[in-house]
Amino acid sequence: MTIQKLKFVLFLIVVFLPACINKNMESSGKIFPSYENIRAPAVAGQFYPADKTQLSEKIKSYLKDVGSGLELTLNPKAIIVPHAGYDYSGLVAAYGFNQVKGKEIETVVIICNSHTDYFPGIAIDESDAWETPFGLVPLDRNMADRLVKSSEGIKFNSEVHTSDHTLEVQLPFLQTVLRDGFKIVPLVFGNTGDKAYLELAAALANNLGENDLIVVSTDLSHYPGYADAKRIDMQTLEKIKSGDIKALEEHIKTIEGQAIQGEQTLCCGIDGVKTLMTLAKKLDWEQVEILKYLSSGDAAMGDKTRVVGYASMAFGERTENRKQKTGKFEVDIKNLNGIQQDALLNIAKKTVGAKVRGERLPDFDIRDERLNWQEGAFVTLKIRGELRGCIGQIIPSARPLWQVVRSVAVSASTEDPRFPPVNENELDKLEYEISVLSAPERIEDWQKIEMGKHGVIIKQGYQSGVFLPQVATETGWDKETFLSELCAQKAGLQPNCYKDKATEIQIFTAQVFGENH
Repeated sequence: MTIQKLKFVLFLIVVFLPACINKNMESSGKIFPSYENIRAPAVAGQFYPADKTQLSEKIKSYLKDVGSGLELTLNPKAIIVPHAGYDYSGLVAAYGFNQVKGKEIETVVIICNSHTDYFPGIAIDESDAWETPFGLVPLDRNMADRLVKSSEGIKFNSEVHTSDHTLEVQLPFLQTVLRDGFKIVPLVFGNTGDKAYLELAAALANNLGENDLIVVSTDLSHYPGYADAKRIDMQTLEKIKSGDIKALEEHIKTIEGQAIQGEQTLCCGIDGVKTLMTLAKKLDWEQVEILKYLSSGDAAMGDKTRVVGYASMAFGERTENRKQKTGKFEVDIKNLNGIQQDALLNIAKKTVGAKVRGERLPDFDIRDERLNWQEGAFVTLKIRGELRGCIGQIIPSARPLWQVVRSVAVSASTEDPRFPPVNENELDKLEYEISVLSAPERIEDWQKIEMGKHGVIIKQGYQSGVFLPQVATETGWDKETFLSELCAQKAGLQPNCYKDKATEIQIFTAQVFGENH
């Protein structure tokens, strides 16, 4: 080769190499392997934003609304999440994905019933990767091959995946919460009512690794009224949680036989749900939690006359002695799930409403064991984000948690000395926030306080003050400003009292949630 020809070849390489890289590159500059067969997004711009920045902001806003208050006493191995447009079901989905946030997962098996085709058995996509506005997610061809070889009912079929949204909408969430490097196995059932779920559960039991995750995609009731959907769906969720597939099938058959107006199907990803219920028994995933339930009627643009139900659940291995560190101390934790949070918010709201209107305070029949634990709690009332009242009980008493919430809700609305009592005109404007507290523990070194995690009690003689953990987040104060304000504002002491050896410092943690949790 002549020098001139060599220079020309090098020129072509320099000129065209960037184009080759950009073909499989995100705007961030992340380089992917050269995939030949890429499944393009089918519903970007419809079910979720097609713009990367808008999509990221939307998902992060949902995760922020969930917060860190749903850390469960289980090691999550599988989640159930909805698959509607993000404006309707995104917040509920975030409750499920929040459980695996930051985890290093090798392969995610995503399962649903096909929403576009009918065929026998199960179809696995055989693309090299799936694309979203965040970039490409590779398929785990090794696991896919093993699953196909394990059962005649599991086959490769990319055609049925081309336009189906039910698996695609889960990917942007996974790309947000999981560490980089995970792969996926997307598969759908063909809706023929066969027992293929038993074959898939057996195949997965033999092929899942320790760091793999199952994501079952399903919505619930389609399309009864708001009240009917909530009643039916809560029953469905309890049947799923029980692990009894026969009971779930009988429940569905019973509801379908009642000819409830608008109700067409109770669980559109039913075979994925049955697969997970079967797999959970095989692998001893005995801990199951219902994280959150809402319906399309709860969305800003929702129509309560005709709704679709959405829920998130987590399945996992029980962690018997999980601890939460509080400074140098450790305490047992079992955070409230979404339904338990809703129950406490309902108690607070109904109690405040009755008190302000001069009515008899309502009675509640609370049998949930967790809500009868003896714990402290605060109820915070706001109007348009501005504080309107905040009263709580820090030290646990003989009263169960739900009674503490009922009591301090009344106090927050009528007895906070900083504000006049709430009046009837304000009831519809009130925003409710509840903080459920761990038992306070004394520390000797104020520098061990973790901002945003620890609430702090300052006490010197008969003078004391308390700040909840969220005060640090809401104000943006650094640690010394936080403690100085606590000493001066709340305890009436010198601003640097926290450095005084005569001052007792106690810390606690809080699970904080509100009406949009």
